[in-house]
Amino acid sequence: MSQKSLEGKVIIVTGATGAFGYAFNKALAAEGAFVVILGRNEQVAKQRAEEITAEGGTAIAFSADVLKEDQLTTVRDAVIKQFGKIDGLVNAAGGNMPEAVVQPEGDVFDLNLDGLRKVMELNLFGTLLPTQIFGKAISNTSGKGSIVNISSVSAHSALTKVLGYSLAKSAIESYTKWFSVELANRYGDAIRMNAIVPGFFITEQNRTLLTQPDGSLTARGNLVVNKTPFKRFGKPEELTGALTWLLSDASGFVNGSSIIVDGGFLAFSGV
Repeated sequence: MSQKSLEGKVIIVTGATGAFGYAFNKALAAEGAFVVILGRNEQVAKQRAEEITAEGGTAIAFSADVLKEDQLTTVRDAVIKQFGKIDGLVNAAGGNMPEAVVQPEGDVFDLNLDGLRKVMELNLFGTLLPTQIFGKAISNTSGKGSIVNISSVSAHSALTKVLGYSLAKSAIESYTKWFSVELANRYGDAIRMNAIVPGFFITEQNRTLLTQPDGSLTARGNLVVNKTPFKRFGKPEELTGALTWLLSDASGFVNGSSIIVDGGFLAFSGV
């Protein structure tokens, strides 16, 4: 039997209690990784770890806030104590907030700056801080590993309403490129950083924006589907091929890249 692509690798997933996180956890475990499920909802994190364990995989759960350094260092120490190393990090924590959304009828010169700051902090610094803590642990323990950030098509093309999210994900794109170069300058090809750029996927955060209670599409949902050549939304598990590849040794010469998984949304002009 051929070896799985992530056999024996210890990989931390932040935001692992979300919709993307569920698919990520399962895919990594299926490829032989020891999955560290990290999220603010302790009960959900434990349920997901138990599900993977029941299926024959290895997963442990922790409750932590990606903006709390002390909580992250506690997780780091516990993981190293149990597994002796960390090989990979998936920065999947993030999302949007109502305060950072600009409605069409709103005054564009009266933005909610506090709301924008909160979304920037969650997405950008919620990626930066775990990288500082777990990335350093990769260097100190395994000595070789991969870090994957989660971007968005909103970083590449202007999407109405979601200003805060767009700003934050644009910053993630810049951070991914900058940090990947600095990693290479210091560690050669041993520690890499890349990003995945999801298109439109139904999550709990955007469900009411894109779909009606009966499952039909909203006006915005129709606009998105019509701009997507596949004429549908993505499924979270459709992100996992890119994710497992970026975390595996098969992508050893890939660094500072953003892998677009959007059904052709960004490629299509709409005409």
